[in-house]
Amino acid sequence: MQQVWRLWGHVVVVAVVAVPAAVVAVRLLARRRGRRGHPLPVRTAVADVVMVAGTAPWIWMILTPGTVSGTVSLIPFRDLSALLHAPAETAFVQIGGNLLVFAALGALLPVRSARLASLARIAGVAAGASLTVELLQYGLSLGRVSSVDDVLVNTAGAVLAAAVTRRWWAGRAPAVTVRR
Repeated sequence: MQQVWRLWGHVVVVAVVAVPAAVVAVRLLARRRGRRGHPLPVRTAVADVVMVAGTAPWIWMILTPGTVSGTVSLIPFRDLSALLHAPAETAFVQIGGNLLVFAALGALLPVRSARLASLARIAGVAAGASLTVELLQYGLSLGRVSSVDDVLVNTAGAVLAAAVTRRWWAGRAPAVTVRR
């Protein structure tokens, strides 16, 4: 874990320091939406800010230049299989981190958009976002491995987070009409 802290400690520190700014953003966004007649101003403001704040640090880490030559791994489950033979700490960090990349998005997207309030739609959005990140890694020549397994695990993390929060959003997301 010391290596993880050495590589990503600065991202963790910035994310923690940004929490007060996120709270202020929620308050300002909710106030603005409330003035415009939004039916759920606080709920959607929290969802929007937490989706961004919960995803941005992971994207920052993913798009940080690496030390290997940029490669592509297109065979499903090849990288995951290799992780099963890696040290437990490496497997935990790699799989756990990939599960968390779009977890905030998966957990809160249905709160924000009733049209996306299904596990299949959340999987589609998460897969699209994850594929975009992997293509950016490759296209920007960041010295990282662009892997289909990352797309699969990122998507699974978003769907699992949505499933965990389903009681909160299922059947509660009304059709939103905003008065202007």
